[in-house]
Amino acid sequence: MALDFTAIDFETANSSSASACAVGLARVRNGRIVETAGWLIRPPAGHDRFFEINVGIHGIHPDDVESAPTWTEQLPALARFTGDDMLVAHNAGFDMAVIRRACEATGDACPPARYACSVQVARRVYDLPSYRLPAVADATGFGPFPHHDATADAAACAHIMVDAARRLGAGDIDELAALAGVRIGTLAEPAAVAA
Repeated sequence: MALDFTAIDFETANSSSASACAVGLARVRNGRIVETAGWLIRPPAGHDRFFEINVGIHGIHPDDVESAPTWTEQLPALARFTGDDMLVAHNAGFDMAVIRRACEATGDACPPARYACSVQVARRVYDLPSYRLPAVADATGFGPFPHHDATADAAACAHIMVDAARRLGAGDIDELAALAGVRIGTLAEPAAVAA
């Protein structure tokens, strides 16, 4: 199975999509997770207030990110890890909005990427009462895991996509999306090359 992609998950400090305070990543090669990474992020100025409800969900406090890299400082590491991979997230609209809005807040160029949503895939592949990440991951045999730990969530998302591809007989991520009838989104277009 030539299933190659990177699963990504963000946690946010508050209701602003720009308030990224943690990222988790899981690189998949040939249908297997081969590397994971995750780190804390100091949210962009103006988006750095921590709401009690968010802290209650992920357990990250303002003190935890005091010495963490800023969005701008960590963006090269994020881009290096993901490379040219298609990104996959559970509720990808949220995670892609985090990238877009944090880049807007800091003035950074939004990295180009294609992406797919594991919630959309799960709704087409599994018959479940809930499509929340823990429920779908459990249906695939992945778990238990510390939900809202960004790296663990990324790994769970990756496992869902690999299991869905196996069930549908998809050889790669594009074929999985096609067989599941889900759209591949675009985070940002690559910059045009000057002639």
